[in-house]
Amino acid sequence: MNTVKFGTDGWRAVLDKDFNYENVNKVINAVSLYIYKESRYDKSIIIGYDPRNKADEFAFYTAEKLGDAGFDVKISKNIAATPVLAYNALNKNAYALMFTASHNPPEYLGIKFIPPYGGPAEDYMVKENTDNLENAFKPERKPIRIKKVSFEEEYINHLKTVIDFEKISKSNISINYDGHHGAAGKLFLRILDENNIKYNAQNIERDINFGGFMPDPKEQYLPSLKKLCKTNLLIGLSNDGDGDRFGVFDENGTFISPNDIIAMLLKHLVKNRNFTGKLAKTVGASTMLDLYAKNCGIETVATPVGFKWLGNAMRKDDIIIAGEESGGLSIKGHIPEKDGILANLLIMEMIAYSNKKLCDMHKSFLIELNRKFINKRTDLKLASKDEQDKIIEKAKELKEISGCKIVRTNNIDGLKLYLEDNSSILIRKS
Repeated sequence: MNTVKFGTDGWRAVLDKDFNYENVNKVINAVSLYIYKESRYDKSIIIGYDPRNKADEFAFYTAEKLGDAGFDVKISKNIAATPVLAYNALNKNAYALMFTASHNPPEYLGIKFIPPYGGPAEDYMVKENTDNLENAFKPERKPIRIKKVSFEEEYINHLKTVIDFEKISKSNISINYDGHHGAAGKLFLRILDENNIKYNAQNIERDINFGGFMPDPKEQYLPSLKKLCKTNLLIGLSNDGDGDRFGVFDENGTFISPNDIIAMLLKHLVKNRNFTGKLAKTVGASTMLDLYAKNCGIETVATPVGFKWLGNAMRKDDIIIAGEESGGLSIKGHIPEKDGILANLLIMEMIAYSNKKLCDMHKSFLIELNRKFINKRTDLKLASKDEQDKIIEKAKELKEISGCKIVRTNNIDGLKLYLEDNSSILIRKS
């Protein structure tokens, strides 16, 4: 039985259990067949890895196998963040393989497959790679020696065209940063140093157990950052294990939800950076974003849950900012992939333009909304698909909830119920 299951972001599994050399070889064959079919040997393959246990080991093994198969392969000299690799895929018109399990528990490892447009793979690519798993690729040219390179320079140079570093530097801002022992930490500090931005940093060095916490930049996994913000009254920024998600505390140590940050950044980009276009958000993101975008005169594009849908919207529509409730975002002029490093820099840029504290900006934002939106997720484990379907079918019959009428529904991903008071409930399989 095949234990490799490709999803949008490739494949992930428990290390040394299902994530083993036998299965990695299947993935190498599948990817080789797909790339050869699409572009023969015309495009390079670039490879990166995060700090997870054996991520570098499997990355170099894969690089050698692909090189032996005749592909031009470039592998990162050191730990790399996913958005760095994604940007290089776009800039070099190359395919990319990133060895990471992102924000998942430390015992997991995975492989992200990134096409040359620098964003998540589309469904047909996932299907073709899945179909290729049991097939063997037969090389048609001699082995090529792999090259060890740094992907950081091109990414940093690109950020200079996207972020107003001069404004940030002149604002004299100082921040707290928690690297979460992930892939983004040293790179982020390098960016801050090069732009004379002051910081207090912690948890930067590699730790395959991520300090004993989930490598996810949520409030419950960042207790020391929260405490530091309360102590020195500076904002706190963090990233997940591979650097594509962000987390933020204000100067009082209050965690600000990604939903609120996305809305605030939307206003910043329109007001201060003269961006035009639309907001793209997943159906799982707060209804607050729809309301706030409308107040700003901005049209909203809603997608199913998952950044692949947001990335697709960025590639096909005029999107100012694309964001999801789990802490992923990107903006016009950047890659169609979530980028937690970019998010952190945008937050600093927003503060620099406002010349206000983040806590005061957030307070003004809530006053402008004239209401407070509260986000709560409840996970329910069910024994069968029938039980899952029954819950959704039962919800379809509802006319009101707690006396509040359901005014419309959306079924692009699960079932979302919109109530007359602008609140909403999303029920979906995860």
